[in-house]
Amino acid sequence: MLKVPRLSFIFPLLLCAIFCVLSSGRAQAFNWNPVKLGGTEYVSLRSVKTFYNFQNITFNKDIVLENRKIKVVLRKGSQRCKMNGVLFILSFPIKVHNNQYLISRTDLVKVIDPVMRPSNIKNAKGFKTVVIDAGHGGRDAGAKGHLGSEKFYTLKVARIMRDMLQKKGYRVVMTRDSDVFVSLNNRKNIANKFKNSGAIFISIHFNAAHARAHGFETFTVSPVGVPHLGRGLRQRDFQLVPGNIVDSASIALATAVHSRSMLYLNNPKGVNYDITDRGIKRARFNVLTGIQIPAILLEGGFLSNRQEAAKVNTPHYQQTLAAAVVRAIDVYKNARK
Repeated sequence: MLKVPRLSFIFPLLLCAIFCVLSSGRAQAFNWNPVKLGGTEYVSLRSVKTFYNFQNITFNKDIVLENRKIKVVLRKGSQRCKMNGVLFILSFPIKVHNNQYLISRTDLVKVIDPVMRPSNIKNAKGFKTVVIDAGHGGRDAGAKGHLGSEKFYTLKVARIMRDMLQKKGYRVVMTRDSDVFVSLNNRKNIANKFKNSGAIFISIHFNAAHARAHGFETFTVSPVGVPHLGRGLRQRDFQLVPGNIVDSASIALATAVHSRSMLYLNNPKGVNYDITDRGIKRARFNVLTGIQIPAILLEGGFLSNRQEAAKVNTPHYQQTLAAAVVRAIDVYKNARK
Protein backbone atom coordinates (compact mmCIF):
# COMPACT_ATOMS: atom_id res chain seq x y z
CA MET A 1 0.00 0.00 0.00
CA LEU A 2 1.39 3.41 -0.92
CA LYS A 3 2.09 5.54 2.14
CA VAL A 4 1.57 9.23 1.56
CA PRO A 5 2.91 11.97 3.84
CA ARG A 6 0.88 14.34 5.90
CA LEU A 7 1.10 18.00 4.95
CA SER A 8 4.10 19.59 6.59
CA PHE A 9 4.77 23.17 7.64
CA ILE A 10 6.69 23.80 4.44
CA PHE A 11 3.82 22.63 2.24
CA PRO A 12 0.60 23.66 4.01
CA LEU A 13 -2.72 23.78 2.24
CA LEU A 14 -1.86 26.76 0.06
CA LEU A 15 -5.19 26.69 -1.67
CA CYS A 16 -7.32 26.88 1.47
CA ALA A 17 -8.84 30.22 2.42
CA ILE A 18 -5.87 31.16 4.58
CA PHE A 19 -7.15 34.67 5.04
CA CYS A 20 -10.66 36.00 5.35
CA VAL A 21 -11.78 36.49 1.76
CA LEU A 22 -11.68 40.12 0.82
CA SER A 23 -14.71 41.45 -0.98
CA SER A 24 -14.48 42.49 -4.61
CA GLY A 25 -15.69 45.90 -3.47
CA ARG A 26 -12.61 46.39 -1.38
CA ALA A 27 -10.41 45.21 -4.24
CA GLN A 28 -11.90 47.86 -6.49
CA ALA A 29 -11.70 50.59 -3.85
CA PHE A 30 -8.12 49.87 -2.80
CA ASN A 31 -5.66 52.43 -4.20
CA TRP A 32 -2.80 50.46 -5.70
CA ASN A 33 -1.06 53.53 -7.21
CA PRO A 34 0.38 51.58 -10.16
CA VAL A 35 3.48 52.79 -11.99
CA LYS A 36 4.42 51.97 -15.57
CA LEU A 37 7.98 50.89 -16.37
CA GLY A 38 8.97 49.84 -19.87
CA GLY A 39 5.34 49.34 -20.85
CA THR A 40 4.56 47.09 -17.85
CA GLU A 41 2.43 48.13 -14.87
CA TYR A 42 3.82 47.54 -11.38
CA VAL A 43 2.51 47.95 -7.83
CA SER A 44 4.48 48.28 -4.62
CA LEU A 45 5.09 45.34 -2.32
CA ARG A 46 4.02 47.54 0.59
CA SER A 47 0.60 47.79 -1.05
CA VAL A 48 0.56 43.99 -1.36
CA LYS A 49 1.35 43.78 2.37
CA THR A 50 -1.55 46.06 3.26
CA PHE A 51 -4.14 44.50 0.95
CA TYR A 52 -3.48 40.89 1.96
CA ASN A 53 -3.06 41.63 5.68
CA PHE A 54 0.56 40.52 5.94
CA GLN A 55 1.89 41.37 9.39
CA ASN A 56 5.50 41.96 8.35
CA ILE A 57 7.64 42.87 5.36
CA THR A 58 11.45 42.84 5.47
CA PHE A 59 13.95 44.02 2.86
CA ASN A 60 17.29 42.25 3.08
CA LYS A 61 18.92 39.99 0.50
CA ASP A 62 15.46 38.45 0.24
CA ILE A 63 12.21 40.40 0.45
CA VAL A 64 9.91 38.54 2.84
CA LEU A 65 6.19 39.10 3.38
CA GLU A 66 4.78 36.98 6.16
CA ASN A 67 1.86 36.23 8.35
CA ARG A 68 1.51 33.41 10.83
CA LYS A 69 0.05 31.26 8.03
CA ILE A 70 1.97 32.21 4.91
CA LYS A 71 5.41 33.36 3.88
CA VAL A 72 6.26 34.91 0.51
CA VAL A 73 9.93 35.22 -0.46
CA LEU A 74 11.07 37.41 -3.38
CA ARG A 75 14.33 38.98 -4.52
CA LYS A 76 15.19 42.16 -6.39
CA GLY A 77 15.83 41.50 -10.09
CA SER A 78 14.57 37.91 -9.83
CA GLN A 79 11.47 36.16 -11.17
CA ARG A 80 11.59 33.52 -8.44
CA CYS A 81 8.83 33.69 -5.86
CA LYS A 82 8.31 31.18 -3.08
CA MET A 83 4.98 30.98 -1.28
CA ASN A 84 5.19 28.63 1.70
CA GLY A 85 8.07 26.86 0.01
CA VAL A 86 6.32 26.40 -3.36
CA LEU A 87 8.34 27.91 -6.20
CA PHE A 88 6.68 30.11 -8.83
CA ILE A 89 8.50 31.68 -11.76
CA LEU A 90 7.00 35.15 -12.17
CA SER A 91 6.34 36.70 -15.56
CA PHE A 92 8.48 39.76 -14.70
CA PRO A 93 11.33 40.34 -12.22
CA ILE A 94 10.92 42.33 -9.02
CA LYS A 95 12.00 45.93 -9.63
CA VAL A 96 13.08 48.91 -7.54
CA HIS A 97 11.84 52.38 -8.52
CA ASN A 98 11.93 55.54 -6.40
CA ASN A 99 12.98 53.46 -3.38
CA GLN A 100 9.93 51.22 -3.77
CA TYR A 101 10.09 47.47 -4.38
CA LEU A 102 7.62 46.61 -7.14
CA ILE A 103 5.88 43.52 -8.49
CA SER A 104 4.19 43.49 -11.89
CA ARG A 105 0.44 43.84 -11.92
CA THR A 106 0.29 40.72 -14.12
CA ASP A 107 1.98 38.66 -11.41
CA LEU A 108 -0.20 40.19 -8.73
CA VAL A 109 -3.41 39.36 -10.59
CA LYS A 110 -2.36 36.07 -12.19
CA VAL A 111 -0.22 34.49 -9.44
CA ILE A 112 -0.49 36.11 -6.02
CA ASP A 113 -4.24 36.71 -5.96
CA PRO A 114 -5.44 33.30 -7.25
CA VAL A 115 -3.27 31.55 -4.66
CA MET A 116 -4.24 33.87 -1.82
CA ARG A 117 -7.95 34.04 -2.67
CA PRO A 118 -8.93 30.91 -4.65
CA SER A 119 -12.61 31.33 -3.80
CA ASN A 120 -12.59 34.68 -5.70
CA ILE A 121 -11.46 33.17 -8.99
CA LYS A 122 -13.89 33.86 -11.83
CA ASN A 123 -14.70 31.23 -14.45
CA ALA A 124 -13.79 28.40 -12.04
CA LYS A 125 -16.75 26.06 -12.23
CA GLY A 126 -17.47 23.09 -10.06
CA PHE A 127 -16.43 19.85 -11.73
CA LYS A 128 -16.72 16.08 -11.59
CA THR A 129 -14.83 15.39 -14.81
CA VAL A 130 -11.06 15.14 -15.13
CA VAL A 131 -9.53 14.99 -18.60
CA ILE A 132 -6.21 13.16 -18.39
CA ASP A 133 -3.87 13.72 -21.29
CA ALA A 134 -1.07 11.16 -21.59
CA GLY A 135 1.45 13.08 -23.65
CA HIS A 136 2.66 11.82 -27.03
CA GLY A 137 1.80 8.29 -28.24
CA GLY A 138 1.94 6.16 -31.38
CA ARG A 139 4.43 7.52 -33.90
CA ASP A 140 5.22 10.39 -31.51
CA ALA A 141 7.45 8.81 -28.87
CA GLY A 142 8.25 12.07 -27.11
CA ALA A 143 11.49 12.29 -25.12
CA LYS A 144 13.70 9.24 -25.49
CA GLY A 145 15.26 8.23 -22.21
CA HIS A 146 17.83 5.66 -21.18
CA LEU A 147 15.18 3.14 -20.12
CA GLY A 148 12.20 4.01 -22.29
CA SER A 149 10.33 6.65 -24.24
CA GLU A 150 8.16 9.38 -22.78
CA LYS A 151 4.94 8.04 -24.32
CA PHE A 152 5.36 4.84 -22.30
CA TYR A 153 5.62 6.59 -18.93
CA THR A 154 2.89 9.17 -19.52
CA LEU A 155 0.36 6.43 -20.27
CA LYS A 156 1.38 4.43 -17.20
CA VAL A 157 0.86 7.40 -14.87
CA ALA A 158 -2.37 8.38 -16.64
CA ARG A 159 -3.86 4.92 -16.15
CA ILE A 160 -2.96 4.86 -12.45
CA MET A 161 -4.56 8.29 -12.04
CA ARG A 162 -7.66 7.15 -13.90
CA ASP A 163 -8.18 4.19 -11.59
CA MET A 164 -7.63 6.29 -8.44
CA LEU A 165 -9.98 9.04 -9.58
CA GLN A 166 -12.74 6.66 -10.61
CA LYS A 167 -12.65 5.09 -7.15
CA LYS A 168 -13.25 8.58 -5.74
CA GLY A 169 -16.30 9.05 -7.95
CA TYR A 170 -14.83 11.32 -10.62
CA ARG A 171 -15.67 10.92 -14.27
CA VAL A 172 -12.39 10.40 -16.12
CA VAL A 173 -11.85 11.08 -19.83
CA MET A 174 -8.57 9.91 -21.36
CA THR A 175 -7.27 11.62 -24.49
CA ARG A 176 -5.63 8.28 -25.21
CA ASP A 177 -5.75 4.94 -23.41
CA SER A 178 -3.34 3.02 -25.62
CA ASP A 179 -0.22 3.59 -27.69
CA VAL A 180 -1.90 5.67 -30.40
CA PHE A 181 -1.15 9.06 -31.90
CA VAL A 182 -3.58 11.84 -30.95
CA SER A 183 -3.08 15.26 -32.51
CA LEU A 184 -2.83 18.35 -30.34
CA ASN A 185 -5.99 19.66 -31.99
CA ASN A 186 -7.91 16.51 -31.05
CA ARG A 187 -6.66 16.69 -27.45
CA LYS A 188 -7.92 20.26 -27.30
CA ASN A 189 -11.28 19.28 -28.78
CA ILE A 190 -11.74 16.47 -26.25
CA ALA A 191 -11.14 18.91 -23.37
CA ASN A 192 -13.39 21.63 -24.79
CA LYS A 193 -16.39 19.30 -24.95
CA PHE A 194 -16.68 19.97 -21.22
CA LYS A 195 -16.27 23.76 -21.22
CA ASN A 196 -19.91 24.28 -20.22
CA SER A 197 -20.39 21.28 -17.93
CA GLY A 198 -17.26 21.73 -15.78
CA ALA A 199 -13.96 19.84 -15.96
CA ILE A 200 -10.21 20.19 -15.54
CA PHE A 201 -7.40 19.10 -17.86
CA ILE A 202 -4.06 17.61 -16.78
CA SER A 203 -1.41 16.81 -19.37
CA ILE A 204 1.34 14.43 -18.24
CA HIS A 205 4.83 14.65 -19.68
CA PHE A 206 8.46 13.86 -18.91
CA ASN A 207 11.40 16.02 -19.90
CA ALA A 208 14.62 15.78 -21.87
CA ALA A 209 17.57 18.16 -22.13
CA HIS A 210 21.28 17.87 -21.42
CA ALA A 211 22.41 14.92 -19.30
CA ARG A 212 22.67 16.90 -16.05
CA ALA A 213 19.24 18.59 -16.22
CA HIS A 214 16.88 17.34 -13.54
CA GLY A 215 13.75 18.23 -11.59
CA PHE A 216 9.99 18.66 -11.70
CA GLU A 217 8.10 21.58 -13.23
CA THR A 218 4.49 22.51 -13.91
CA PHE A 219 3.21 24.80 -16.66
CA THR A 220 0.12 26.92 -17.22
CA VAL A 221 -0.67 29.14 -20.20
CA SER A 222 1.15 32.48 -20.37
CA PRO A 223 -1.07 35.50 -19.57
CA VAL A 224 -1.63 38.14 -22.24
CA GLY A 225 1.59 40.11 -22.75
CA VAL A 226 3.83 37.33 -21.42
CA PRO A 227 5.94 35.25 -23.82
CA HIS A 228 6.52 31.53 -23.94
CA LEU A 229 9.17 30.60 -21.38
CA GLY A 230 12.68 31.08 -22.68
CA ARG A 231 11.97 33.23 -25.72
CA GLY A 232 11.43 36.89 -26.42
CA LEU A 233 8.13 38.73 -26.65
CA ARG A 234 6.24 38.48 -29.94
CA GLN A 235 3.28 40.39 -31.27
CA ARG A 236 0.99 37.38 -30.95
CA ASP A 237 1.75 37.19 -27.21
CA PHE A 238 -0.54 40.22 -26.79
CA GLN A 239 -3.49 38.32 -28.24
CA LEU A 240 -6.00 36.66 -25.91
CA VAL A 241 -6.03 32.88 -26.40
CA PRO A 242 -8.87 30.63 -25.18
CA GLY A 243 -6.73 29.36 -22.30
CA ASN A 244 -6.43 32.89 -20.89
CA ILE A 245 -10.13 32.90 -20.01
CA VAL A 246 -9.38 30.46 -17.17
CA ASP A 247 -5.71 31.20 -16.47
CA SER A 248 -6.31 32.18 -12.82
CA ALA A 249 -8.08 28.88 -12.21
CA SER A 250 -5.24 27.11 -14.00
CA ILE A 251 -2.59 28.65 -11.74
CA ALA A 252 -4.60 27.58 -8.68
CA LEU A 253 -4.79 24.03 -10.05
CA ALA A 254 -1.06 24.11 -10.83
CA THR A 255 -0.31 25.22 -7.27
CA ALA A 256 -2.18 22.27 -5.82
CA VAL A 257 -0.61 19.74 -8.20
CA HIS A 258 2.93 21.08 -8.00
CA SER A 259 3.05 21.40 -4.20
CA ARG A 260 1.66 17.92 -3.61
CA SER A 261 3.93 16.35 -6.22
CA MET A 262 7.01 17.84 -4.55
CA LEU A 263 5.74 16.79 -1.13
CA TYR A 264 4.95 13.21 -2.09
CA LEU A 265 8.10 12.63 -4.17
CA ASN A 266 10.36 14.16 -1.50
CA ASN A 267 8.81 12.40 1.49
CA PRO A 268 11.29 12.52 4.42
CA LYS A 269 9.30 9.82 6.23
CA GLY A 270 9.02 7.50 3.26
CA VAL A 271 10.79 7.09 -0.08
CA ASN A 272 12.58 10.38 -0.79
CA TYR A 273 13.34 10.67 -4.49
CA ASP A 274 15.18 13.97 -3.95
CA ILE A 275 13.49 15.68 -6.90
CA THR A 276 14.48 19.30 -7.54
CA ASP A 277 11.70 21.90 -7.61
CA ARG A 278 11.98 23.76 -10.94
CA GLY A 279 8.83 25.73 -10.23
CA ILE A 280 5.44 26.62 -11.66
CA LYS A 281 6.04 28.30 -15.00
CA ARG A 282 4.24 30.00 -17.90
CA ALA A 283 4.33 28.79 -21.49
CA ARG A 284 2.39 28.91 -24.74
CA PHE A 285 2.29 25.20 -25.44
CA ASN A 286 -0.28 24.42 -28.12
CA VAL A 287 -1.98 21.90 -25.86
CA LEU A 288 -2.66 24.64 -23.28
CA THR A 289 -3.46 27.74 -25.33
CA GLY A 290 -6.63 26.41 -26.94
CA ILE A 291 -8.24 24.73 -23.92
CA GLN A 292 -11.16 26.53 -22.28
CA ILE A 293 -11.18 24.66 -18.96
CA PRO A 294 -8.51 24.93 -16.20
CA ALA A 295 -5.48 23.23 -17.73
CA ILE A 296 -1.93 22.40 -16.69
CA LEU A 297 1.01 20.47 -18.08
CA LEU A 298 3.39 18.75 -15.71
CA GLU A 299 6.89 17.53 -16.51
CA GLY A 300 7.51 14.70 -14.06
CA GLY A 301 11.27 14.33 -14.41
CA PHE A 302 14.10 14.23 -16.95
CA LEU A 303 14.46 11.03 -18.94
CA SER A 304 17.75 12.35 -20.34
CA ASN A 305 19.24 12.21 -16.83
CA ARG A 306 20.30 8.61 -16.04
CA GLN A 307 19.64 8.89 -12.31
CA GLU A 308 16.26 10.56 -12.72
CA ALA A 309 15.22 8.21 -15.54
CA ALA A 310 15.89 5.25 -13.21
CA LYS A 311 13.51 6.79 -10.65
CA VAL A 312 10.79 7.48 -13.21
CA ASN A 313 11.10 3.88 -14.42
CA THR A 314 10.01 2.42 -11.07
CA PRO A 315 6.34 1.54 -10.44
CA HIS A 316 6.56 3.21 -7.01
CA TYR A 317 7.58 6.57 -8.50
CA GLN A 318 4.75 6.37 -11.03
CA GLN A 319 2.21 5.47 -8.33
CA THR A 320 3.50 8.18 -5.98
CA LEU A 321 3.23 10.86 -8.67
CA ALA A 322 -0.27 9.70 -9.61
CA ALA A 323 -1.38 9.73 -5.95
CA ALA A 324 -0.02 13.26 -5.52
CA VAL A 325 -1.94 14.60 -8.50
CA VAL A 326 -5.15 12.87 -7.43
CA ARG A 327 -4.86 14.34 -3.94
CA ALA A 328 -4.19 17.76 -5.48
CA ILE A 329 -7.39 17.53 -7.51
CA ASP A 330 -9.36 17.11 -4.28
CA VAL A 331 -7.51 20.05 -2.72
CA TYR A 332 -8.20 22.31 -5.68
CA LYS A 333 -11.85 21.32 -5.79
CA ASN A 334 -12.39 21.99 -2.07
CA ALA A 335 -10.41 25.26 -2.03
CA ARG A 336 -12.85 27.02 -4.36
CA LYS A 337 -15.85 26.45 -2.06
